[in-house]
Amino acid sequence: MTTLYCFHPIFLLHDTGQHHPECKARVEAIHAVLEGRAFSGLLRREPPAVDDSTLRLVHDRAYIDYVESSVPTRGHYFLDSDTVIAPSSVLAARHAVGAVCLAVDAVMDGTCENAFCAVRPPGHHAEPDKAMGFCLFNNVAVAAYHALEAYGLARMAILDFDVHHGNGTQRAVEHDPRILFVSTHESPLYPFSGAESEKGVGNIINHPLKAGTDGAMFLAVWERLLVQVRDFMPQLIVVSAGFDAHRQDPLANTQVETDDFARLSAMLVALARTCCHGRLVSSLEGGYNVEALAESVGAHVRALMEA
Repeated sequence: MTTLYCFHPIFLLHDTGQHHPECKARVEAIHAVLEGRAFSGLLRREPPAVDDSTLRLVHDRAYIDYVESSVPTRGHYFLDSDTVIAPSSVLAARHAVGAVCLAVDAVMDGTCENAFCAVRPPGHHAEPDKAMGFCLFNNVAVAAYHALEAYGLARMAILDFDVHHGNGTQRAVEHDPRILFVSTHESPLYPFSGAESEKGVGNIINHPLKAGTDGAMFLAVWERLLVQVRDFMPQLIVVSAGFDAHRQDPLANTQVETDDFARLSAMLVALARTCCHGRLVSSLEGGYNVEALAESVGAHVRALMEA
């Protein structure tokens, strides 16, 4: 099995300032792990920046223009109370979207079976017309619509195991029956959306988790959810891979362990091989304890390479 790893040095130039949880140390630690000997078999690519036409698959033109016009020449500008940009941030965000689109192209043309994109800023909170929760552009939603447009897919799935609900992704796809969106997330917790009653056009499956949920319950929930994904028979699976459900993460209260992420990752790969010839693209979202994040991503990518 060939696994693609997408990373670009510009992700390190997205400067969120001192003490911000979404910091460059996150991807520095991930990159250090994935540069190790155990990961020498990875296919490595630096992604391009996407243009406005690609971003407009999801985002409003006025919103794109607003974000671009807000880029400071130095220092920082806050798009909201949590979401900060610096001079290189928007270009980094365009490369982040580009990474997931490149990964989609690679799995669809057979260059690799699956892919992991170590990107920042993350994306799943970004709505079509609004920055939220550290996110500028919605990496996975744009890549999903790129896949639908470029390859004429009839069905695809976005699976989000970040501890925070992917409100932006849900909003982008909730009226499109070609895309199944499945999310587990702690509740109540930011962004205070993702109730089970939010069903879109029958294509949204939310499963809120209580604070204190452990790895066994987390995996049991996902085992049940993946049966529904299998029944949908997606032709491509895109994953919002947030590792902030880890018990050591400072921004949540669930008790998932690194080994649990490894087991879930193996389940996702097995599902992809059953449904869609192994075609799976994983994109980094949250995870704010740097050591736990790096360990969990290492476990996740090993599962992509070995399963």
